[in-house]
Amino acid sequence: MRLLLLLLPWLELFTLIQLGIETSALTALGWVFLTLFVGLALLQRQGRDMFAHLRQAQDGRVLGPQLLLDDMAIGLAGLLLVIPGLITDCAALLALLGPLRRRLSRALSGPQPQPYAPGRDSGSRETIEGSYRRLDDD
Repeated sequence: MRLLLLLLPWLELFTLIQLGIETSALTALGWVFLTLFVGLALLQRQGRDMFAHLRQAQDGRVLGPQLLLDDMAIGLAGLLLVIPGLITDCAALLALLGPLRRRLSRALSGPQPQPYAPGRDSGSRETIEGSYRRLDDD
């Protein structure tokens, strides 16, 4: 993993050079600026949406973990688009695809915890008799 992080800038540079060789240098430069502006717009929109979700949570609406995970994945995609290079752009595209993003999140997060719901004992209708006294009355 560390080796991949060390090699990523060089691989990104290599892919941009190859794009410039295959098309033209202006096309590669245009691609970098296009993904930069798309990534910034995505981050800006996602920031507004995240604040809207937080306001809804303050009003009493419960946020599900899937909603927060989607917000974070779209924010990550925007950040990846800001980084120049084709590899991070492909990773951003994968993060933007909803079904793939949800499948990947289920694989990474493991089994989802079930919400606590106390079981009811419907079979027994016994009354326990006894006496009590409050200790704070003394």
